[in-house]
Amino acid sequence: QLQLAEQGGGSVQAGGSLRLSCVASGYPAERVFMGWFRQAPGKDREGVAGINRNGITNYADSVKGRFTISQDNAENTLYLQMNNLKPEDTAMYYCAREPAGPYADYAAFWFEGKATYWGQGTQVTVSS
Repeated sequence: QLQLAEQGGGSVQAGGSLRLSCVASGYPAERVFMGWFRQAPGKDREGVAGINRNGITNYADSVKGRFTISQDNAENTLYLQMNNLKPEDTAMYYCAREPAGPYADYAAFWFEGKATYWGQGTQVTVSS
């Protein structure tokens, strides 16, 4: 059974940076969708950054130019570098992974959070 474990959350002041990591253990599929999602209190979960089966990345408009998603396949690790953090970035951040078979739908993964595997979440708090 695949497991995802996030690390790197914390509390920072506005303008600061954090780097989240998500390590996959078990039997990671070679072709997957991977992404970071977040959920703030009282708000719906939203996609923050994602990577499709071809390695193409996409970002929520609110984080473009500030956040960077990357992966280390050798270490089965997904990263999210977050720079110039803002108070509105405060949320619980989750990594997600979905096996990208021939019929897998990246749009469902990104817009609906349709993923088989989720991490436990890591809290990011940004103070003004």
